Amino acid sequence: MSTAPTSPIRDVDDDPIRGPGRIAPVRPEGMALPVDALLLLGVVALAACSLLTVAAATADDIPGKPHYFLVRQAVYFVVGALLAAPLLRIDYSRLRRLKWPLYGVMMFSVLLVGLVGTESRGTKRAISTPLFDIQASELAKVLLTLALAAYMVDRARALSRRETTVRAALLGLIPAAVVMAQDLGSGVVLVVITLTVLLVAGTPARHLMGLVALGLASVTIVLVAAPAVGVEVLKPYQRDRLTSFLHPSADPQSAGYQQNQSRIAIGSGGKTGRGDDATQTKYDFLPEHHTDFIFAVVGERWGFVGAALVLSLYALVIWRALRILTMSKNLYGALIAGGILAMLLFQVFVNVGMNVGIMPITGIPLPLMSYGGSSVVSTMLAVGLLQSVYVQARAAAALKGRVAGH
Repeated sequence: MSTAPTSPIRDVDDDPIRGPGRIAPVRPEGMALPVDALLLLGVVALAACSLLTVAAATADDIPGKPHYFLVRQAVYFVVGALLAAPLLRIDYSRLRRLKWPLYGVMMFSVLLVGLVGTESRGTKRAISTPLFDIQASELAKVLLTLALAAYMVDRARALSRRETTVRAALLGLIPAAVVMAQDLGSGVVLVVITLTVLLVAGTPARHLMGLVALGLASVTIVLVAAPAVGVEVLKPYQRDRLTSFLHPSADPQSAGYQQNQSRIAIGSGGKTGRGDDATQTKYDFLPEHHTDFIFAVVGERWGFVGAALVLSLYALVIWRALRILTMSKNLYGALIAGGILAMLLFQVFVNVGMNVGIMPITGIPLPLMSYGGSSVVSTMLAVGLLQSVYVQARAAAALKGRVAGH
């Protein structure tokens, strides 16, 4: 008996915009995975920069254990890569059917942190485990992107309706509000992801402007109106962190201390850095030097050259994410890529701005650079999804060309 050749067609991709009945290509057996090599290069290079910087910044943090943080960060990258790799072999469109389970897992995890999470700096941020602390707000960024993108695809024919915008906004803003009580910065990232997914989906501009106006009004109430009448929505230290960048020299020993030390570190690095003579890091003048302020460590130790290299690598990753958005085979892939693009771009902009003193301190990590298991693993999963969108787009293009050739 002869065996039928493997077909490159697996099922029907029921994209409501591009129409039902369109074939969904997959990788034929034996064909090399057409991964985005430039995206992979940027991620691997950033991981290497992270390990090098974490090793230099934390060598003296724990007496007798100079490689403690380095080893753990390396493990986080390996775990993240192992979890992201299977995404290249599956059609991301399958995840669309799981939007409500994914959303449920996200809500359960962020609510669980509020119930059983360990308290740090006055708030419950993570769930402690023997290996590392699980920060549900980091995983929520990826899960919200998948769930909200699927919802918008399902409502693609009703995007102009106000109820669609309201429901989608609530799906994003409810978990964002929960997360803000634990981690203000991650909550803001969820808001940005929500607005970006709505924008890429084609939500009417008047609806988006209404949401932006509502957000500005909320910020005004929280920072100005509520304190004026004696109601504190934010804790004093949170309010100080958000406003200290406007006048960092007003309270240099308290609210403005971290940003002052960060700017000193970056400025002292000069063109090529101070290397092992980087005193801001070595003598602990710079707090959180391996997490929120790791970019300042890069600036001090390797100067303008090192900082420019890191920013160039981020530009490469963000460019490839934008490219993948434009070449996606369907709307769902474009929305996933758009949400991840917003997540990466916003975090890089705010974290670097925070380090140089032009943005408030919000606790947003520098993706793929800052030390932390939840951040590294979640970002690696996001990169895996980007690669999945790229693989499927390449397979769709190849199949289209093959069919046209016949």
